[in-house]
Amino acid sequence: MAAENPVESLQEEATCPICLEYFKDPVITNCGHNFCLACISQCWEGPDTATACPQCRETVQQRNLRPNRQLANMVEIANRLSLQANEAAKGAGGDGVCGEHQEALKLFCKEDETSICLVCHLSRTHRAHTVVPIEEAAQEYKEKLQAHLKTLREEREKLLESKVTGGGKSWEYLIQTQTERQKIVSEFQQLRQFLEEQERLLLGQLDKLDEEIVCIQNENVSIFSEEISHLSELISELEGKCQKPASVFLQDVRSTLSRCEKGKFQQPEEISPELEEQVRGYFQKTLALLETLRKFKDTLPSELETKRGEPLGAHRQANVTLDPDTAQPDLILSADWKSVRWEYTRQDLPHNPERFDTALCVLGCEGFTLGRHCWEVEVRGGERWAVGVARESVRRKGVISLSPEGGIWAVERWWGQFRALTSPETSLPWYRAPSRIRVCLDCDQGQVTFIDAGDEAPIFTFPPGSVPGERILPWLWVGPGSQLRLSP
Repeated sequence: MAAENPVESLQEEATCPICLEYFKDPVITNCGHNFCLACISQCWEGPDTATACPQCRETVQQRNLRPNRQLANMVEIANRLSLQANEAAKGAGGDGVCGEHQEALKLFCKEDETSICLVCHLSRTHRAHTVVPIEEAAQEYKEKLQAHLKTLREEREKLLESKVTGGGKSWEYLIQTQTERQKIVSEFQQLRQFLEEQERLLLGQLDKLDEEIVCIQNENVSIFSEEISHLSELISELEGKCQKPASVFLQDVRSTLSRCEKGKFQQPEEISPELEEQVRGYFQKTLALLETLRKFKDTLPSELETKRGEPLGAHRQANVTLDPDTAQPDLILSADWKSVRWEYTRQDLPHNPERFDTALCVLGCEGFTLGRHCWEVEVRGGERWAVGVARESVRRKGVISLSPEGGIWAVERWWGQFRALTSPETSLPWYRAPSRIRVCLDCDQGQVTFIDAGDEAPIFTFPPGSVPGERILPWLWVGPGSQLRLSP
């Protein structure tokens, strides 16, 4: 039956009865029916054969197919009318039109989950699919979405509740930490005040003892001086008297002897027992206080820890590896980047800015800016090597200065000499050149120390403030015949 809408009637006449789409290259048979050339060709087995018309089943010859140009023009007109109708529908606020057939999207394909028109439903693409009215599909999916919305709203409510609860707990902990912080500040302030008072008291008592001892010392010096002067006069008198004749010598000899008898000379006043007791009591009190403070200080490393879980004052063992991008081309690194040695053959390596091109140096991958760190370097043969640290901005190209001025703090073995690379160099006992060196870096104090890892004997220390406050890297210099390895 023809559709009441003229446009729909025209679209129906322009539709191929086989593919149910607009005609493409339409042809007409002897019986007067029209088909797409591709569609009718697929229905027939081969060329120049007699077969039945797909629509009326009348026998026709394929060679008698003729192009239907009038129908092709009509299809073009129908297509333009459909496009105009689509544009008009969009202008009126509607967008439910099939982009391919320009039909209203009244159905929904469940397999493809897309809206389709009636023509799409009859086409091969959706003919075998489950299709329902679009309003029914919309209602079904709305119910599913409503169920999801309910679940999502419940989850949101739980998260909001958790946020409020978690926020409240966080504020409680913040209040506790703030209270604890104030308590610590107050306690340590009282402790500092106590220690300062004790220091002033002990130093004041010490000053009084100094005054008393100095006063006694001055009195004794004065007494000694007077007695020495008196004895000198008496000796001079006796020496003169011994030179006189016997008659004169014996005159008043008893009085002279009386003045020479022991016990007649004034002895200096010694420190009184009371003062000695006072000095001993002061020393005992001071020693007890200092011992208490020393024990308290010694308990800090074992009872208090840093944020990283390291004992205060201890050096953290660093797992150091060598940076191949910094190694001079004559240096060969092991596969694990732990060991380095010198080889006569120069490697063909990229000339990147980080690489040393002249000095036989290599830096560690790990850099340090804060805290205390240590690592060990094992010396495996060779008489020319150096171990230490360098700042990240150390010069990499050309001749470099192996000194603190050049950004390097290290100890060096050079043939029979062992020395610290200070300015000028500091000679160290040649027998102290160890086979394992522990490098201890204190970034907070700006200090680096070298220790014999074998017997724990100190080798050399660059004083506090020597190492600048920038990123510091492990540094090795490897001469011919030498090999150095980082451990662990």
